[in-house]
Amino acid sequence: MDGHTDKEMARHTEEEAANPLDEVGEEGPDSPPLRTPAPAPPARIAPVLVPRWVQMALLPVAIAGAYLFLHAAGHILLLFIIAGLIALLLNPFVALLQKARFPRGAAVAVVMVSVLALLTGIGFLLANPISDQVSSFQRDVPGYVDDANTELANLQDWLDRKGINLQVKQEGETALQTIGERITGGAGDVVSFTRDAVQILVEASLAVILILVLSVYMLIYGERIGAVARGLVPPGDGTPDDDFPTRIQAALFGYVRGQVLFSLIMGTSAGLMLFLLGSLGIFPEGKTYAVAFGAWYGFAELIPYVGPAVGGLPPVIIAALSDNPIDAVWLIIAFTVLQQLEGHVVAPNVFGQALRINPILVIFALLMGGQLAGFVGAFIALPIAAILRETIVYLRRHTHFERWDLPTAKPPPQATESRCPECGVPVAADAQECPACGTELGDRDAAASAAAAAPG
Repeated sequence: MDGHTDKEMARHTEEEAANPLDEVGEEGPDSPPLRTPAPAPPARIAPVLVPRWVQMALLPVAIAGAYLFLHAAGHILLLFIIAGLIALLLNPFVALLQKARFPRGAAVAVVMVSVLALLTGIGFLLANPISDQVSSFQRDVPGYVDDANTELANLQDWLDRKGINLQVKQEGETALQTIGERITGGAGDVVSFTRDAVQILVEASLAVILILVLSVYMLIYGERIGAVARGLVPPGDGTPDDDFPTRIQAALFGYVRGQVLFSLIMGTSAGLMLFLLGSLGIFPEGKTYAVAFGAWYGFAELIPYVGPAVGGLPPVIIAALSDNPIDAVWLIIAFTVLQQLEGHVVAPNVFGQALRINPILVIFALLMGGQLAGFVGAFIALPIAAILRETIVYLRRHTHFERWDLPTAKPPPQATESRCPECGVPVAADAQECPACGTELGDRDAAASAAAAAPG
């Protein structure tokens, strides 16, 4: 049996060798089915080498193309930047839910719904007090206008008694009447203003919706985006302190902490200033509403550039319409001093500590952001500056540039050793005798002649 089996196997082997079609899967009448062999791997092709001169020529073209693209897509890029900042702020909460066994998509949905619910709740909580204050202010406007008209009449009488030919009553009454109509809603051009406001509101709403949609997608693909970011920079040591996306996220949270601290400092300072002025008899309403005015001033500090003006506007208007309008002048002076302290002392130091950026660079970032993208650019200038700072620190830690020193034309170094003319043993150039045979080596010329005459 064994011999017969060996003969059968040998016969099948010969048939397979004689019929090459069986190797590609075709079966003979008596041969068993054969397995198709795996295809051979493709030959490795060497990559195309781009010469250095081509790289140098393409570099300015690429820079110019990138500049033109960013200039043309400025508004779109701005939306993506804002969405990215929001996604970076919310990503830690998504990661926290993922640790609690939530799928990433469900975690993103929970976080976004929670943020929207929180903002809606804050809006409802503030709606009634703000509405009551606005209604009360509108009811008091006619009284403020009457008081201001009385003061103007007194001022006009004083000017007339002094013989000063200056008419302030009629112009002042017209201006006050216009302000009162605008505030109470009786102006004739309110419809036109409302139409423009509605258009701006619609455009802003569309932008906000697009930003939220982009933020959701960035959160869903956050892990992939983080992997891409890690692949673009040199690898870290694996710890959170040396992980590039984690450092960027921490820098953004530092900006948020700095902004909250800044608003608290400025709001408290404005409230204390108004309370002090009210206690001194300047703008008595400031003592009564110091907390409300301070809270409003702190909230307005979230708005770059115009925040101080928006925060100080309500008390200045109330003082201007009161029975002592000179208080408005004192308030303008006081808020101007406060704004100078804010811009040159508080903001650079608070954000400089929170973002670990030099105060001069903080001022530069705010000015540059406003110049490039206006109000929105100034609003996102500091978080972008914090991200750039962390990027530079990370790259400096993990990259090293090759020096650009050019080779110098130095002569080759002379040999530091020679051979003994008698025995051929290597000896130092400054040796006086051979360490092997003791031949005197003081006369180098004679030694060289002896070496030439010596047998090989």
